[in-house]
Amino acid sequence: MTRAVCAGGDLAGADAAIAARGLTLGMPLVRLGETVSTNDDAKRGARAGASHGSVWLAESQTGGRGRQGRSWLSPRGENLMFSVLMRVRCAPARVPPLSLAVGLVVRDAVARALGAASDLDVVVKWPNDVLVRRPGERRLRKVAGILVESSVIGQTVDHAVIGVGINVHSRALPEPIAAIATSLALERDARGLSGDLDRASILADVLAGLALDVETVAHAGLSRIHARLARYDALAGKEVGSADAPSVVLGVACGIDTDGRLLVRKACGTRITLSSGEICVRAV
Repeated sequence: MTRAVCAGGDLAGADAAIAARGLTLGMPLVRLGETVSTNDDAKRGARAGASHGSVWLAESQTGGRGRQGRSWLSPRGENLMFSVLMRVRCAPARVPPLSLAVGLVVRDAVARALGAASDLDVVVKWPNDVLVRRPGERRLRKVAGILVESSVIGQTVDHAVIGVGINVHSRALPEPIAAIATSLALERDARGLSGDLDRASILADVLAGLALDVETVAHAGLSRIHARLARYDALAGKEVGSADAPSVVLGVACGIDTDGRLLVRKACGTRITLSSGEICVRAV
């Protein structure tokens, strides 16, 4: 069920933040007090003829989805949850690179919220999670997730729905989630940063990044942003395994190619490429 109640608090200024950046993404902005899933709302909107750049923004999400069918629940007023409809016509093979591009855009917005000194502590874990390293620690915790769902007509993607969830104000994360996840508020606390976080500004930052990168990647691949992706690759140089069989070592991650595939070098020296799946770090 969707309740079309205007999002409030620090999301009240979302329209103004989008307009101030001169963005076309975010117009129109559908503001929701509570919904099951903004991605589902966006897919229904796409079928009903919603325009390119439409955004569904919710204060509370009760049935959101992450990758591998995981749930992404969020209490009211704490996090940033939205979905963007982008009518990009491209080959289906471009969708995995598109997910990585979105992950990099969200990474940039998270790093901006945490300050310049934290730039290298905010990274993208293939295929698109955004992780943060706390000062003085080696552990990485998830702060944001992305789910890109596409609709294909014939051999062409007709549109993509880009779902983004960023933990912003949450400070009381339940166990065992607290060991593997974090929020912008917790990370700012750990860095001794003062001042309030503004979800409307973070939303505008992400939309501005999507406007710059997504269509380019959809049509030309990752080449333009590949150097940035390599800089913030959370898996590079790490021994990795499959999340489905964590005791099995696949090899050492050695980058992401321009088609969005993870490169892994096996112990024997051969290199394999992975186009999908969930990867865990075997050694840090």
